Amino acid sequence: MRVTHIITRLIVGGAQENTITSALGLYNLPEWRVDLVSGPGGSTEGSLEASLQSKPGLLTLIPELVRPVSPVTDFLALRRLTALLRDWRPEVVHTHSGKAGVLGRLAAHRAGVPVIVHTIHGPSFGSFQGPFANLAFRTAEKIAARVTTHFIAVADAMTRQYLAAGIGTPEKFTRIFSGFDLDPYLQAQRDPALAAKFGLQAGDFVVGKIARLFDLKGHEELIAIAPQLIEEVPRARFLFIGDGPWRQRFEDQVDAMGLARNFLFVGLIPPAEVARHVALLDVLVHLSRREGLPRAIPQAMAGGKPVIAYDCDGASEVCLDGETGFLLRPGDRLGLKDRLVQLARNSLLRERFGVCGREFVRSRFSADRMVRDLETLYRRLWDSRSDRRSAPNRLPPLDPAP
Repeated sequence: MRVTHIITRLIVGGAQENTITSALGLYNLPEWRVDLVSGPGGSTEGSLEASLQSKPGLLTLIPELVRPVSPVTDFLALRRLTALLRDWRPEVVHTHSGKAGVLGRLAAHRAGVPVIVHTIHGPSFGSFQGPFANLAFRTAEKIAARVTTHFIAVADAMTRQYLAAGIGTPEKFTRIFSGFDLDPYLQAQRDPALAAKFGLQAGDFVVGKIARLFDLKGHEELIAIAPQLIEEVPRARFLFIGDGPWRQRFEDQVDAMGLARNFLFVGLIPPAEVARHVALLDVLVHLSRREGLPRAIPQAMAGGKPVIAYDCDGASEVCLDGETGFLLRPGDRLGLKDRLVQLARNSLLRERFGVCGREFVRSRFSADRMVRDLETLYRRLWDSRSDRRSAPNRLPPLDPAP
């Protein structure tokens, strides 16, 4: 069988890593032929295109497939995608991200592709944006949903949001966690040389945040509680992993507060380096207001680290309050400070959360499991389309997590 994945751009990010892992996992199976279509890179957010260089013919770039809305360019991208799919004739098209998700599904329908799947990596609409943008995104998603065979949600929270918006029906959604290579995290040890590079010393309490330095990610809330935390935990250090347009703003802010020595801005790092940096942390904090299921949370848990997260989108499905970390009401800065103090003063609690989190992730987030679940879903969807005696899209559930 042939499957074509379509995504808007291959920047460094969770949705992009998920897509590449999915494509490469199927690419290595002899019974599958895989294509990956993406728009151009050129972003300051890094690129994952180099990770596909060893797989000739896998990646096809479409210059017209760009993130900003542009009627003319979008029409050209739709036409180009339709032509490619008519030529390739895949049995399955699997789309990812907002722009590619809409244009890719419409192109697949025009090309007569039998099975059209879309993964919801994060919400494209919600309280984080204005009414006009919400209306536009909801309308586009409803149009694309009419030609979508099935949705994959990286968290049940995404399914609930889409159903509440009138997009799809319950039987057309399947949750498949975003898997990754667990081994680097399970085996990672604190690297003294890397710690020395950042000036970290034994006895420091290292609070990590892995996210783009931009709006809705919650960096400013962690910065706001830093003075109070440092009063109670003088050796608190903050490790910000990631880059973005608000980096200078945050650096200026902590400098003005006289806390520059407490904050370490690592910048953008390759995905292969994340595990080494996670090993330096005592706790990961995730305060995003918009994320399907934050990839950083299971990565930190795989590294044996406790997590503190705001209860937004799918965070509660992996950050289990009192088991793998602490879940907070969005905006609860006092609770954030108090929970960090609690973890700083209780190494046994950190260890217990870390052990529980590692076991939780080990059984649910492996790349092999994700690829196996995808393959099973593709084949069931194909069989339901091929066998007219079966009701399409009414599928038995995937094997439950052990």
